[in-house]
Amino acid sequence: MSQFFTEENSAETVIARLDKCSNPRFRQVMESAIHHLHDFVKEVEPTMDEWMLAIEWLTATGKMCDDNRQEWILASDTLGVSMLAETINHRAPDGRTEATVLGPFHVDGAATMEMGANIARDGEGEPCLVSGRVLDIEGNPIEGAVLDVWQTNGAGFYDVQQLDIQPEMNMRGKFVTAADGRYWFRTAKPVSYPIPTDGPVGVMLNAMGRHAMRPAHVHFIVTKPGYDALVTHVFADGDPYIDSDAVFGVKQSLIAPFVLQTDTDKAREAGLAAPFWSTEFDLKLGAAA
Repeated sequence: MSQFFTEENSAETVIARLDKCSNPRFRQVMESAIHHLHDFVKEVEPTMDEWMLAIEWLTATGKMCDDNRQEWILASDTLGVSMLAETINHRAPDGRTEATVLGPFHVDGAATMEMGANIARDGEGEPCLVSGRVLDIEGNPIEGAVLDVWQTNGAGFYDVQQLDIQPEMNMRGKFVTAADGRYWFRTAKPVSYPIPTDGPVGVMLNAMGRHAMRPAHVHFIVTKPGYDALVTHVFADGDPYIDSDAVFGVKQSLIAPFVLQTDTDKAREAGLAAPFWSTEFDLKLGAAA
């Protein structure tokens, strides 16, 4: 029997219209979403002007998205939802490297480079060597692991934020491990930087009284058949924003020291000028379920 919409039965009335939904998981998700949304509106009791302001914010967020900018990921990140979903989906890591948010600036199609190559194509920033091993959770090296790495340049911008300034695919590259599982590449020392604030997410952060800064980090996606893919960062220890990341992405286990190296022999071996920065960070993969 159908029922008319009232304030008291609003969610139940809408959910009743799902009686012909043939996808059980979709129905479960939508029922929960409808319940929470209606409970939110009943708790807040927005005016019609306030509700229209919310709709305009949602509309503006969608319009801000294109092939180089994903404002919805930024919104999810800054509200902590991305990290919550990431944490729920990677519980009990059993020795594997912890995961964190993908972020809105990953780009497919980075070139596979010779191990040790320099991804800093624009020459910005202080030279840096990033190295480590890809291991299984028992500590055995993994051969043939693919590392997809990316970061901002030394000025704190991703290449897609400066299409007319930075070289294409600047600060991006892929590397494949050999039998010893080792990886190393040259880059610029990562720097802290603000997420974009020229869109609706920036308006929201400003209204919240929040800063938009992310601590210095390098992004990794590590894949190998037979293992779960790892999406993570390595964060620079001592960064002033390490405890207040705008997207809540920092985990204690992902913080590593970046050490200033002044030895000219080490610099020559790394193919960098002295002084340069270095960090060593092992990445551990868990077997696929």
